[in-house]
Amino acid sequence: MPLLEAVAAPVLWGCLGLLAYIYVGYPLTLILLPERPLKRLRSARLPHVTVVIAAFNEVRHIAATVTNKLAQNYPATHLDVVVVSDGSEDGTDEAVAALNSPRVTLLRQEPRQGKTMALNRAMQYAAGEIIVFSDANSIYEADAVARLVAPFDDPSVGYVTGQLHYRDPGETAVGGGSGLYMRYESWLRRLETRVGSIVGVNGGIDAVRRELYDPMRADHLPDFILPLRVLTKGRRVVFSEDAICREDALGHHHDEYKMRVRVSLRALHTLSEMRHLFGQKHGLFAFELLVHKLLRYLIVFPLAGAFLANAALIGQPFYAAMFVAQSICYLLALVGWAGGGRIRWKPVFVAFYFCLVNFAAAVALIRFMRGQRTVLWTPRKGA
Repeated sequence: MPLLEAVAAPVLWGCLGLLAYIYVGYPLTLILLPERPLKRLRSARLPHVTVVIAAFNEVRHIAATVTNKLAQNYPATHLDVVVVSDGSEDGTDEAVAALNSPRVTLLRQEPRQGKTMALNRAMQYAAGEIIVFSDANSIYEADAVARLVAPFDDPSVGYVTGQLHYRDPGETAVGGGSGLYMRYESWLRRLETRVGSIVGVNGGIDAVRRELYDPMRADHLPDFILPLRVLTKGRRVVFSEDAICREDALGHHHDEYKMRVRVSLRALHTLSEMRHLFGQKHGLFAFELLVHKLLRYLIVFPLAGAFLANAALIGQPFYAAMFVAQSICYLLALVGWAGGGRIRWKPVFVAFYFCLVNFAAAVALIRFMRGQRTVLWTPRKGA
C-alpha cells in the first residue's frame, strides 16, 4: 500500500471516530454516569422575580413580550419587569410606556451599547431575588416562570435555563434545522442536568440568583459567561425542560449564518477567558466543556480531515463509496444554501443546517484567531 494511503486510513477513521464520539458517544457517556438528583425542599415561599428584557428596535414584539410576562401564572406581587431600550429608534420605548403598568420599569440606554451593558444597567433596578432573562421576542408558556424558578428550591442551584421551541411560520429549512438542533441540545441538557451541571443555556429563558450576578464587559456573551461564573462559585447550572419559551425561527439563511458566527465568536472568547475550567479540579464539568463546547467549535478539523483522507483512499471501492456519500452530503448542503434555506426536504435541510452551523463556527474561529470581537449587532428577525 502506498505511503499516502497507509497514513490516510488511520486519519480517516480517527476523524470519523472523533465525530461519532462528539455527537453520539458523549451523550451515551452521560447516560452511564451516576445521577445527581436535585433536592426539592418545596418551600411555601415564592421568591420575588424580576424579568429583564434588553431591546433594540423591537416595536413589533415588545408589548406582547412584556404583557406575556405580566400574565404569568405567578403572583403579581412577586413579579415585575425591567425593560432596557438600547438606543431604540422605532417606537419601542413608546410601546412599553403605553402599557402603563406599575410593574414595568422602562430604562433607556443612550448611546447604544449592546445587550450585555443593557443587562448590567437593568440589574441596578432589579428588585427580584431571582432574575429571569428574556429576549424581546420570547413568548413564555403560562407557567414558564414558575417552572423556571422551581429548581432554585435546591440551594446548590445557582442558574436555571428553560427549553426553547422555535416556531417556523414560513416552514423554512432554517426553521426545520434550528428546531432539530435545539431538540438535540435539549436532550444533552437533560443528560447533563442529571449528572451535574449543563454547559450551555437558552438566552431567551434563563434565570440566576441575584447575588450571583457579576457585571460583564460589553463583549461578553451573557448566556455563556454568566452561568460559567456561577459554576465557579460552587453552584449548579441546570435545565428545567418544562419551562417553555417560543420564538420565531429566522426566516433567511444569511440571518442564521450571521447569528451563528456572532455567537460562536463570543463563545470562543469566553472559553479562552474561562480556560481554567478545563483543569482537573473541575472534573466532570471540564470534560463536558471540552466535548460539548470546545470540540464542537473545532469540528471543522475532523470534518476536513475525514474528507481529505477519504479522497486519498478513493482508489479502493469501499473508500470510494464512502467518499461519494460524503460528497453527496456536502452537495445537498450547497443545494440547501442555493435554495435560500427554504427547501424542506429532510436530506437537504439536515445537511444544509449541519454545514451552516459548522461553517459559521470555522469562520468564527478565524476571526477569533485574528482577535476580532463583537459588541453590537442587529437583533434576530423571525420568518
